[in-house]
Amino acid sequence: QVQYVESGGGLVQFGGSLKLSCVASGSIFTIYAMGWYRQGPGKQRELVAGITSGGSTNYLDSVKGRFTISRDNAKKTVYLQMNNLKTEDTAVYYCNRAPTTSGTYPKDWGKGTQVTVSS
Repeated sequence: QVQYVESGGGLVQFGGSLKLSCVASGSIFTIYAMGWYRQGPGKQRELVAGITSGGSTNYLDSVKGRFTISRDNAKKTVYLQMNNLKTEDTAVYYCNRAPTTSGTYPKDWGKGTQVTVSS
């Protein structure tokens, strides 16, 4: 079973930047489309950004132009560069496989990494 370990979160001021990393175990990482998700206080988990095995990307409208997802298949790592952070970006961030074509999220999750944006 593939496991994902997220890191890079922290406390940052409004307008600041953070870069999250996610290292995957397992040998078939390169064929998966991957995603960064987040769950804010009292909110449902949502997909923030996705990247296919070929490098095509998509983003939640509210983060377009501020967040960039990338991957290094040799390192089995997915990154999320977050710039111009806003207080509404405060959440626990998780990486995992991208949702299925029907929109179903994965069932098993790692611990995530907390991002807190102060005003």
